[in-house]
Amino acid sequence: MELRLTSDEQAMLDGQRGDAVALAMRLITELGRIKGATNLIDIDSVHIDGCIFYGQAGLDYASRLVELGAKVVVPTTVNVGSIDLLHPGLVLENTDYEKFTADGARKIMQAYIDMGVKQTWTCAPYQEDTRPEKGTDIVWAESNAIAFANSVLGARTDRYGDFMDIASAITGKAPYAGLHLLENRTGHLVLDCTSLSASVLDLDITYPLLGYLAGHYAGTRNPVLIGLPSDVSEDRLKALGAAAASAGGVGLFHVVGRTPEAPTLKAVVTNPKMIETYLIDAETLRNTREELTTAVLNTKLDAVSLGTPHASINEFKALVEELQSGGPLHSDVQFYINTGRSVLAKATDAGYVTTLENYGVKIVVDTCAYMTSIFRPGTKTVITNSGKVAHYAPANMNVEIVIGTLAECVNSARLGKVTWDPSLFHG
Repeated sequence: MELRLTSDEQAMLDGQRGDAVALAMRLITELGRIKGATNLIDIDSVHIDGCIFYGQAGLDYASRLVELGAKVVVPTTVNVGSIDLLHPGLVLENTDYEKFTADGARKIMQAYIDMGVKQTWTCAPYQEDTRPEKGTDIVWAESNAIAFANSVLGARTDRYGDFMDIASAITGKAPYAGLHLLENRTGHLVLDCTSLSASVLDLDITYPLLGYLAGHYAGTRNPVLIGLPSDVSEDRLKALGAAAASAGGVGLFHVVGRTPEAPTLKAVVTNPKMIETYLIDAETLRNTREELTTAVLNTKLDAVSLGTPHASINEFKALVEELQSGGPLHSDVQFYINTGRSVLAKATDAGYVTTLENYGVKIVVDTCAYMTSIFRPGTKTVITNSGKVAHYAPANMNVEIVIGTLAECVNSARLGKVTWDPSLFHG
């Protein structure tokens, strides 16, 4: 199929709007041809993932766009970087590699600032005051943000990555392909959770584990979950989507009776009787937790990492309440919660930040503890409530990991050793 451009789009490609726009259009049109798109579409917003410093190539690309005079033309937020700009010294700069990464991080983040982005530095742009409405076309990169936008908000974004995201922000265009198309948003398989008890469905850990299973079974297809509460919170759907996008390549999931495009199973599945179905029971969840956990019970605990994706204001409140329900944290345990700047401001106003800091909790913004040098040297064992951290941290940070409930994370931090409830998924 041939990609057809409007006269305005052709002018952009031909360089009549400047060299930066022409470069961006070359990328977009080539992606459109690869995806088999017949036309481009206008987009309402962009979320940039390419602001993370993974190496010199990403910095060179962003710097070149700045040199060419690139400016974003649609509202554009930015993902986490590789350094916390608000808390100098939190990210370690002891080794040559750490110094190289921190320097590159500052430069690439500045390049995106120069192009006119909003300095959100968060992997959870859906926690900002404005967010896309159902049915709007957007270009969001960062895997959990893609899954949340498509699934929970009902906006439409394909899976976009580095370099393409800023190209769309500069042009306001994207290929009409992938998950922008309604026919590609139907469900491909079902995770049947109807056997899970109310007590299991009330556990916070259930949702990252379900997400991990969804990613494992679905790959890049669209899973449909049945049997979950109709009032399951956005934070739990966030945890589900993040794990699904990490364990697989899920860009869209449906929760029947909860997410906007799935009022019923038939609304998202053409023939429910013929679709691939996986039965999820408590034993499946227990086995999945054991698979994700690499540390051993009663091992000395070095760190706690919460807020991946970035913690919401409700998650700050829950952590404060959990901490206030018991004694102090062990002095040897590092305790981090990652969040975005807008949520940090709300948590500060609510008094949560002061309370957490009094307990010894460190607030991380602009980045995430699982992807940059924040843990103290020698950190070996980390507990988290995040399926995304559990999936990536062992390789990224060379640590042993435990995935637990928020209560288990806090209790382990008090004791200074790994502990969890072995009967959590019984009954």
